[in-house]
Amino acid sequence: MELVVLNTSGKETGRKVTLDETVFGIEPNQHAVYLEVKQYLAAQRQGTHKSKERSEITASTKKLKKQKGSGSARYGDIKSPTFRGGGRVFGPKPRDYRFKLNKALKRLAKKSVLSQKMRDNSIKVLEDVSLNAPKTKDFITLLDALTLNGKKSLFILPEANKNVYLSSRNLPKTKVMNFNEVSSYDLVNAGEIVFFEGAVEKFQENLKK
Repeated sequence: MELVVLNTSGKETGRKVTLDETVFGIEPNQHAVYLEVKQYLAAQRQGTHKSKERSEITASTKKLKKQKGSGSARYGDIKSPTFRGGGRVFGPKPRDYRFKLNKALKRLAKKSVLSQKMRDNSIKVLEDVSLNAPKTKDFITLLDALTLNGKKSLFILPEANKNVYLSSRNLPKTKVMNFNEVSSYDLVNAGEIVFFEGAVEKFQENLKK
């Protein structure tokens, strides 16, 4: 399995990169992808929600009326959940939503997303680019050349590149990440995935560990 390497003008360079069939050509496992995305989104939740229970309400503890003889239901104090301003029954409490997934399953999820993206022809390989200065205008020109302007795209770097990152930071539909920072959610969320040439081999090796 091979992909042609494109230059910054969107033209073929004549070079090709070999993609591992065990990474880009497997049968996608949708449930693994679901679990990985669920874990990612769960980790984003603050979990700081809180409502007061009966014991936490500041109010009188006097019994509203006598237990028997009124002909109506029994009442305790004004903090009862049946009254406005009373405590809430089984209300939310602060909690941590994160949960663990095995590394093998997380790798399978990434491989599944990449394999599906390959089937959809949504993966490109770009020659390694090093911008002289952080300029959003230059990055927009690159997006135009790759026909990605206005599309959700994820650029995967072989190593940290400050100029490329800063040039793309103001573009709402474009995300630039290092190869070892990418999650399955990032891959799913991107309409098009662009690997820098040097990142392909590193990304594949990272999924074989």
